[in-house]
Amino acid sequence: MIGDAARPGPDWDDVLARHLPPGHIARLRDARVGIAGAGGLGSNCAMLLVRSGIRRLRIADPDVVDLSNLNRQFFFPGQVGRTKVDALAENLRALNPMLELELIRERLDGPAAGAFFTGCDIVAEAVDSAAAKQELVHALLAAGHGVVAASGMGGWGGDMSRRVLGRLTVVGDFAAEVGPGRPALAPRVMMAAAMQADEIIRRILEGEEK
Repeated sequence: MIGDAARPGPDWDDVLARHLPPGHIARLRDARVGIAGAGGLGSNCAMLLVRSGIRRLRIADPDVVDLSNLNRQFFFPGQVGRTKVDALAENLRALNPMLELELIRERLDGPAAGAFFTGCDIVAEAVDSAAAKQELVHALLAAGHGVVAASGMGGWGGDMSRRVLGRLTVVGDFAAEVGPGRPALAPRVMMAAAMQADEIIRRILEGEEK
């Protein structure tokens, strides 16, 4: 069991009161963020956003938690075999039970993928392959969304940076894709997820969601 289901969680406004002014807390609380993929990037980005005051998330992923995911994704051994969006929702609600979560258990394929996130202020791209990333980003931009994507987080060592291209921001090292000799390990995957969450927060607080 994660957390205590019988005990209500803290008011997240109180959690953040020592760190952010009321206006910033309200902007984060009222924003709706899409998470396209609930693996290493998406699950950790969602966790960081919730800790930072985001309460409204729409999360899409058709997959289930696999044992091999536990090295870098925000899941626990007892959740292996469960759908990722449901397991992630449980973990996020253990932090803040007052979240407004919309869960989509469908694959994000083709130009229509952008429609899954209608009404979201900004979307984190968090799918696996380079081809899938490119297709999804194009669909999201075509649908008018602001997008924060990630590229290049395989292996270990090396710097990461951010590129802002209008409504699209890309984070990572832009070179080290996951593959032979460049495994998906927690430190660099979580670095990229943290950079995505940071950029989403920046855009919301600075009024640059779209």
